[in-house]
Amino acid sequence: MIVFGTDGWRGVIARDFTFDNLHLVALAVANYAKRPEHKNPAVVIGYDTRFLSKEFAEEAARIIASKGIVVHLAQSGASTPQISYHTKQKSATLGIVITASHNPPQYNGFKIKGSFGGPATPEQIAEVEGELAKISSKTPKITLKSLDEYVEIRAVRLFDAKESYLRYIRKKIDIELIKNAGFRVLYDPMYGAGINTLDRLLPDVAQIHNEYNPSFGEIGHPEPITQNLRPLIEGVRAGNFDVGLATDGDADRLGAVDSTGAFVDSHRIFMLLLKYLYEDKKKRGAVVKTVSLTSMVDAYCAKKNIKLYQTPVGFKHTAKLMTEHKIIVGGEESGGLGTCLHIPERDGVFNGLLLLEMMATRKKSLKELCDDLDKEFGAHRYMRRDVHVTETQKKNIMAACAKGPVKIGKNVVISTDLRDGYKFYLENAWLLIRASGTEPLIRFYAEAESISRVNEILDDGMKLH
Repeated sequence: MIVFGTDGWRGVIARDFTFDNLHLVALAVANYAKRPEHKNPAVVIGYDTRFLSKEFAEEAARIIASKGIVVHLAQSGASTPQISYHTKQKSATLGIVITASHNPPQYNGFKIKGSFGGPATPEQIAEVEGELAKISSKTPKITLKSLDEYVEIRAVRLFDAKESYLRYIRKKIDIELIKNAGFRVLYDPMYGAGINTLDRLLPDVAQIHNEYNPSFGEIGHPEPITQNLRPLIEGVRAGNFDVGLATDGDADRLGAVDSTGAFVDSHRIFMLLLKYLYEDKKKRGAVVKTVSLTSMVDAYCAKKNIKLYQTPVGFKHTAKLMTEHKIIVGGEESGGLGTCLHIPERDGVFNGLLLLEMMATRKKSLKELCDDLDKEFGAHRYMRRDVHVTETQKKNIMAACAKGPVKIGKNVVISTDLRDGYKFYLENAWLLIRASGTEPLIRFYAEAESISRVNEILDDGMKLH
């Protein structure tokens, strides 16, 4: 029942994500942290705005503190990048974020962060899973003190996750340049952990969904993609804003809308920030992309002779490379990317500000910057469909992919990448089919020169079974 997917353990609250299961995972983390090689073990814990996140975080803090490990517990809701930042700043053994990120409201989750300030590496996750396997056969009996008692003896130490993080951002981003550019910005934290954050940096920013609502209101699904951003898109158009920015449930992903209300997907955001860091800020190093990210990255890296790493989906693969190599930017299709300016972590607020800084530096609107991409690389259009399936349907679809189709619809398959799921390269296009690591669904991704061709490829791909 407890499985760590592409980005932590997630489950439906009260069915899978229960206090009993949380006990097991928290104990596994404690046992890992207490290993002899970890001197003075400490764990940082934070939580998002979901139902029971605060209570789950406090319970995890009590369990880990009961094992003699110092726990730094956020005193209020915090974003994933804030907790990753503090895990590094406090030299903690691990960090924990109680969040289900962009999943629907019935989910909660448990993300693990490494001491370097990013997602725990696949090897670290495997070690924690090994500890979990040792204890999951029988639930240990634990006598716990109250949270107040642990706080009183400083076994649990409450801290403000936001203030020092904001000070750090002010050192990394030219906030004054952005303010002086006079952009009219509309921000949508999607009722998530980004609430009451961007306005602390840009006081004139207009905001929607900037209050606590664990059901995520009319959004329902706090992932910053087109179908969930209708209020932001309509707000940008109605209010004549220059740009709309949105972050997901734990504020590590970014979505953007230009002044016309057109959604700017994460592929173009990745490309824009890569170009800004390489061309304007003169940063040098390699680039990391997941298999689901645009082929514009490949073309740019080839043109500039930049080393490119490709990984399976999951930022933990990117973060690992960022700790081992000099990486300019690394990330994935889902709106999460990390840069050399920051910790090896996705950060929707930071990346939104970096996008505004690029607009101010180049004195161009977001639409003009995107038009420049089309001129440089030709039109690249993209879409993803998430299809809920039964386990039998999932097996049938993936089995059909495994047979290695020669054609998908009228498109000849030129080659296939098996790094994560099945990525079929077609003429001037590609289709990726993979099972989600966090939800009971299959994701279909496609990129081509037009939305109409993208939809044709997706339609044909969904017929494979």
